[in-house]
Amino acid sequence: MSERFGLVVRFTLSDQAAATAFDKLAADTLKGIKAQEPGTLAYVTHIPEDQPLIRVFYELYEDRAAFEVHEAQPHTKRFLDEREQYLTDVEVTFLNALAGKVVGQP
Repeated sequence: MSERFGLVVRFTLSDQAAATAFDKLAADTLKGIKAQEPGTLAYVTHIPEDQPLIRVFYELYEDRAAFEVHEAQPHTKRFLDEREQYLTDVEVTFLNALAGKVVGQP
């Protein structure tokens, strides 16, 4: 499990219109992730209860190299370029896996 690499990103959106546009951008990005990133084990967007302008992404990669492949993809670059117009804040926490369970993984 120790080679796994993950992160949690918390986005604060400026208003409901921004949230709607951001969610569409994230959904478009997810299409590319599903189609082109076998090293991305999990990429999940969450809305915390009672916080409609917050999005929390949980991302898990086979290893740091798979994360770097993700960052180099055109769909990810587009997301990174366009997301700022919708946000008031971003918090990123990088994670090194210690132990756990990933479906389909030893």
